Amino acid sequence: MEQLILTKNVEEVMLLDVLKIRKDFPILSRMVNDKPLIYFDNGATTQKPKQVIDAIVKYYTVQNANIHRGVHRMSQDVTNEYENARITVQKHIGAKYEHEIIFTSGTTDSINFIATAFGKKYVNAGDEIVVSEMEHHSNILPWQQLCEEKNAVLKVIPMTDSGELRMDEYKKLLSAKTKLIAITHVSNTLGTVNSVKEMIAIAHSKNIPVLVDGAQSIPHIKVDVQDLDADFYCFSGHKVYAPTGVGILYGKEEWLKKLPNYQVGGGTIKTVSFNKSEYAESPLRFEAGTPNIEGGIGLAVALDYINALGLEKIAAYEHELLRYATEKLSEIENLRIIGTAKEKASVISFVVEGIHPLDIGVLLDAQGIAVRTGHHCTQPLMAHYQIPGTVRASFSFYNTKEEIDIFSNAIVKSIKRINKK
Repeated sequence: MEQLILTKNVEEVMLLDVLKIRKDFPILSRMVNDKPLIYFDNGATTQKPKQVIDAIVKYYTVQNANIHRGVHRMSQDVTNEYENARITVQKHIGAKYEHEIIFTSGTTDSINFIATAFGKKYVNAGDEIVVSEMEHHSNILPWQQLCEEKNAVLKVIPMTDSGELRMDEYKKLLSAKTKLIAITHVSNTLGTVNSVKEMIAIAHSKNIPVLVDGAQSIPHIKVDVQDLDADFYCFSGHKVYAPTGVGILYGKEEWLKKLPNYQVGGGTIKTVSFNKSEYAESPLRFEAGTPNIEGGIGLAVALDYINALGLEKIAAYEHELLRYATEKLSEIENLRIIGTAKEKASVISFVVEGIHPLDIGVLLDAQGIAVRTGHHCTQPLMAHYQIPGTVRASFSFYNTKEEIDIFSNAIVKSIKRINKK
């Protein structure tokens, strides 16, 4: 009995915290179709706290200057802030050195970076790249294109119907021809948290490097790239409460020293002549042109924000939202949850027998509820389940159980309305 009371008190405290947190997100107070917005599309992009919005406004109001090459005060000040943002990212993901942190435009750009630079130097005809059946298209297409260009082979780790990777098959796929493994940490469609640390260890036992797509993990769980021993790790700012158009590629120092340039131009050089040019060391060597300065600064503010809340608290609260939503949706007749892995982030995908996901999504929107419908850029995964797509609800720490209650009732209403036609 004491344990139950303790649990209830913890939930009440967290609820009070969430109500306070919601005030930091201006967009959550808006109305959609004359209904209070319920935003369950966090897997696509997260909303931004006022602290991040203020940082962007501040940049354009009193800081706007280009970085790295200016001698005037504003340029020097904003260069320092941008480079401090790099250190914030380094600490957040546990990288050993700040020069292992490369600013990109997002996860897709980061993966294309490695596919281009690594592929150019290390992949040849007959070599193999390994991905998984649950990958986002952004972690399939660059490798598929590379294999087509190099006459290499793309191999796929299969998964179970519950949405867990087949580790026995994974081990069988690895060979002397395997040049790189590219896997998602957390599935954007299923919410499955993959055992990437174990997978990396297996790969490294055969001297195979690993790239991890962390777009869906960084918002929900604590990531330590040194503990994982990842060779490359990437994520997008906009999925972790930061601006769009900014992302991170982490690369081990030993790999960044060996990789050829991805792009070249202003900021990447030491000296330039028509005879020969010398390039800067990482990270500048990989950051051609003027970057998304306000995006980098905003990313640091967003990471500071979630660290102030506490990632362990965030994970615990979001897990409770997932548990509660799973329970509520499981009570709905003819609704089937797609992805029932033991380890999941706060994502639920589902289908309703006889109803297209788009129809449910449209009716939910009419009730002020934002969800994602379709294949979620995971068409091979949909082929596994032999479905055209799902309705996906993805939760954040600013969501509540009350919103899930409304959501559950809205699904029931939507199903009844469609079935009446």
